[in-house]
Amino acid sequence: MQRDEIPQGTLDLLILKTPGLQRMLIKGWLTAEWGVTAGHRARYYMLTAAGRKQLALELSQFERVIGAITRVIQTA
Repeated sequence: MQRDEIPQGTLDLLILKTPGLQRMLIKGWLTAEWGVTAGHRARYYMLTAAGRKQLALELSQFERVIGAITRVIQTA
């Protein structure tokens, strides 16, 4: 069975869409705070302005890669 490769940089895009890694906190793309939900402690993550800017950049780069791949596939 062949494994599909994920283009470089896609992981940051996916993580920014579903935040939660310490690396994103360190980069300043997220903030986090502890809260309580249903009687349990939970950590809540929010995108910062820098995180929204990075997300837009990642989406733009991803769309360019997908566009290039699409053009190659359509001409093949």
